[in-house]
Amino acid sequence: MTTMGAHQDEAATAAARGWWWWGRRRSAVLDGGLAVVSALECGLEGIGFAGDAGLPVPVGVLFGLIVGSVLLVRRRWPIAVVLVSIAVTPAEMGYLMGIVGLYTLAASEVPRRITAALAGMSTVAVFIVTVVRLRQDVAQADVDQQDFDPSGWYVPVVSLFMTLGLNAPPVLFGLYIGARRRLMESLRERADSLEQELSLLADRAEQRAQWARQEERTRIAREMHDVVAHRVSLMVVHAAALQAVALKDPQKAVKNAALVGDMGRQALTELREMLGVLREDAAPSPASSVSSASPVPLAAVGRAAAAAAEAASEDGPCLDALEKLVEQSRQAGVVVELTVLGEARAYAAEVEQTAYRVVQEALTNVHKHAAGAKVVVRLAHREGEVAMQVENGPSDGAATDAHLPSGGNGLVGMRERVTRLGGVFVSGPTDAGGFRVSAVLPVGERAA
Repeated sequence: MTTMGAHQDEAATAAARGWWWWGRRRSAVLDGGLAVVSALECGLEGIGFAGDAGLPVPVGVLFGLIVGSVLLVRRRWPIAVVLVSIAVTPAEMGYLMGIVGLYTLAASEVPRRITAALAGMSTVAVFIVTVVRLRQDVAQADVDQQDFDPSGWYVPVVSLFMTLGLNAPPVLFGLYIGARRRLMESLRERADSLEQELSLLADRAEQRAQWARQEERTRIAREMHDVVAHRVSLMVVHAAALQAVALKDPQKAVKNAALVGDMGRQALTELREMLGVLREDAAPSPASSVSSASPVPLAAVGRAAAAAAEAASEDGPCLDALEKLVEQSRQAGVVVELTVLGEARAYAAEVEQTAYRVVQEALTNVHKHAAGAKVVVRLAHREGEVAMQVENGPSDGAATDAHLPSGGNGLVGMRERVTRLGGVFVSGPTDAGGFRVSAVLPVGERAA
C-alpha cells in the first residue's frame, strides 16, 4: 500500500514537471483551448478598439490576441488574469477572460479578502463602462422623449443588472467549486488518516496475536513439563536404583519395578487426559464443516491446555496431595521431611495447583541435580497468603546419579506461575552448598 502510494506520488510529480503547473493533461488542453478562444475574441474586439483609439487595425488585433492569451496562466496566476481583464475593461474586450478569471480566482486558494477586493474592482469597472456605453447608445437612439427620461433611472438600473449578471455567477460558482474541492480534500485526508489508523491497528492486532501465540506456546510447554517431568524423573531414578540392586536384592528390584510401572501409568494417564482435552477442543463441530479445513487457532489450543491442566479441579493436584508427592520421592530413596505450619484450609483451585506444582518441580530438580541430598519441604498457612519452601542440602557424592537431562525451564515455569497470581518467587543456592526454592501466594482479597 505504501509502495503504491509512493509510486503514485512520483508519477504525479513527474506529470507536474512535464506539464509545468498542470497536474493533468486534460487541464492543460482545457486551458489552452480557453486561451485560444479568448485570444480570438479579444482579437475581433481589438478591431473596434483600434477604430475608437485611432490605431491601426493590425495593432488592435495583435493587442487583443496578446491580452486574450493571458487566460493560459489562469491556474498559475489567477490574480494576474483578473487584473488584466479589469485593465482592458474600458476597451470593451476580454469578456470570456473576465468570467473565467473571476471563477478561477474564487475557486483558488487565494485569501477571501483579495478575492472580494478584485471581484469588487471588476464589478465597478464593468458597471462604469456599461453605464457610459449604455448612456451613449441611448443618447444616439431616436427615442420619444415624451414623459420618459432614460438618463434618470433606466441607465443605472439596467447597467447594474447587466454587471451583476456578468460578474456574480462566475464568482458564486467559483466559491462553490472551491468549497467543494476543499471538502473533498478534507474527506480524502480523513480517509487517508483512517486508513493509516486501521493499518496501525492491524499491526498492533498482529503484534498482540503474536504475543498471544507465544504466551500460549509457553503455557502449553509449562503444563506439559509440570505434568510429565516429575513422574518421568522419578521413573528414571527408580530405574537406576533397579539396575543397581537387580542382582543383589531381587525383592527390592521387584518393588522398584512395580513403582516404575505405576508412575509410568500415572504419567501416561495425565498426558492422555491433557491430549484428550486438546483434541476435543480442536476438533471441528459438524455444523462448521465448511470451515473445517482452516487451522485451529493456537489461542484455542492454549485455552485447551489450560483447561486440561485445570479441568476437574476436585481431582487435580492440591495441597492435600503433598504428602503423597513427598512419599513418592522417599520411595525413590530421597530423605524428605515435610513440615506444615498454621491451620490448613481450602484455597482457590488455581492457588493450590500452583503451590503443588512449585513443590513438585523443586523435588524434580533435587532428583536431577542433588542425588542423595536431604530435603526439607515447608508449607505455611498464614493470614491472607500461603508460603512454601523446598530446601535441599549438598549432594551426596556416594549416591548414584541418574544423569537426568535438564531443559533449564523448571525455575522459569515456577516463577511464571507464581507471578501470574501476584505472588513472590525466590530461588538460589544456600550457604551450606544446597539450593532453596521459596514462593508466597496471596489468597482471598489479596489474590483478587
